Amino acid sequence: MRRRLVPAALLLPFALLLTACGGNSAASTSTDTDGQGSLTLDVGDQKGGSEAILRAAGELKGLDYKIKWSTFTSGPPLLEAVNAGAVDIGGVGNTPPVFAAGAGSKIKVVAAFHGTSKGDAILVPNDSKLTRTEQLKGRSVAVAQGSSANYQLVASLKAAGLGLDDVDVKYLQPADALAAFTSGKVDAWAVWDPYTSQVLHAKQGRILTTGEGITNGLTFQVAAPSALANKEKAAAVEDYLERLRRATAWVHDHQEEWAEVWSKDTGLPYEIALASVRRTNATRISVAVDEPLIASEQKIADAFTELKLIPKKVDFADFVDKRFNGDLPPSTTPAGL
Repeated sequence: MRRRLVPAALLLPFALLLTACGGNSAASTSTDTDGQGSLTLDVGDQKGGSEAILRAAGELKGLDYKIKWSTFTSGPPLLEAVNAGAVDIGGVGNTPPVFAAGAGSKIKVVAAFHGTSKGDAILVPNDSKLTRTEQLKGRSVAVAQGSSANYQLVASLKAAGLGLDDVDVKYLQPADALAAFTSGKVDAWAVWDPYTSQVLHAKQGRILTTGEGITNGLTFQVAAPSALANKEKAAAVEDYLERLRRATAWVHDHQEEWAEVWSKDTGLPYEIALASVRRTNATRISVAVDEPLIASEQKIADAFTELKLIPKKVDFADFVDKRFNGDLPPSTTPAGL
């Protein structure tokens, strides 16, 4: 049974969505299994992620293979399981694959989705005098280390002519960051949806800047090379990705219905779920794993290598597999909505 989150506290201990990329959280296995047949595809998921979308869209019907679900609290431990071969495929945001690549993990990005980055935001309290990113110089900013928000902060500061050394970075996980933010212990908070929607809905802060035009807005499905080398599993992966792409398109046309499902799955209040869906989830479209995507992720990898958060140079091209692209549009195709 899935553990329900407590919405009244407005604290989410889980890294929800595929954009929730940071954390030292562990995995929790699930007994959920779908489909039938002799082949089992082990799929890593996050709360309110692929399984929920596929089930809501009716895409888990007619499987001629089994899907065994394992629920992870964030991207990094999910990719650790992929590297170990305990999971065949799983969904993460744009940053965990970069850190996994830096660690030499055995992973392959096999599918991509492009959405807006409006939910990736640097938030400030409502009464803050800060109105421009360059005013963050000398200020304290909370962020989850190694997360998509970490890169958004780096990129946003760079666009404003600042570096990470120009601000007082407080590496905090979301629950601790929210407490620090609402108590005035930090001047700003770099974070992702649905936390952005939570803060705005509770009128606890406002957006200073977003990742729109700054970050790539990509999320990924990442597979184990060992699974891809198995002909039967590779065929199951292809079918799984086709179903996930259809389900992602379904979300665009059924936003209120998906928000209701997502709210029940995560414990988020419906209003916050709907706001996050409209700002982030419903904008995602399926795109190809192509050269512009590789270049975009390489840029993230190089930024973290320069900051010495990744120990060595990463060639991100070594960590992708383009065989499932089909006739998908380029990764640079504008997001939906």
